[in-house]
Amino acid sequence: MAHITVSVEYGMHSLLWLVGESDRPRSGRDLAAFQGIPPSYLLKILAKLEKAGIVRAFEGARGGFRLGRPPEEITLLDVVDAIEGRKPLFDCQEVRGRCALFQPERPAWADHGVCSIHAAMLQAEKAMRSSLAAQTLAQISASVATKAPDTFSASVSDWFENRKAQPAQRTGEGT
Repeated sequence: MAHITVSVEYGMHSLLWLVGESDRPRSGRDLAAFQGIPPSYLLKILAKLEKAGIVRAFEGARGGFRLGRPPEEITLLDVVDAIEGRKPLFDCQEVRGRCALFQPERPAWADHGVCSIHAAMLQAEKAMRSSLAAQTLAQISASVATKAPDTFSASVSDWFENRKAQPAQRTGEGT
């Protein structure tokens, strides 16, 4: 079971296509089409990002989404928490107390303190959250820019502009 679901991945990719587009909202439908996913699915993700202040929604025919704050101020942890909620990596079920040798009554030492497995999982979660908090959308965007050919950014912009010019391809406007 994945703790961080594909919704976070689609959300992050959508945010990448909004970096540098502060004056032009991109429609949720176009962002979904660009990634090959249903608009209804992506719009649910974008609604969570909007609630967290990561994106801003604009209504109308020229509406869509823009970043809600600079990409340098949006961490990967912000995005994960906005989409997934702040749920624990590990849900300890206190299995340690169910040992067959502890019947009919558990010894006091068996339940003393935090479960060692739970402690290790808490430490891993803290490290993961710290790592995600240290990385920003701006850094990820810069990393993509170093991998992609120089023409890629222009191709992305052209694709979105062509979608605006051909409304017959769309099944609705705005967000």
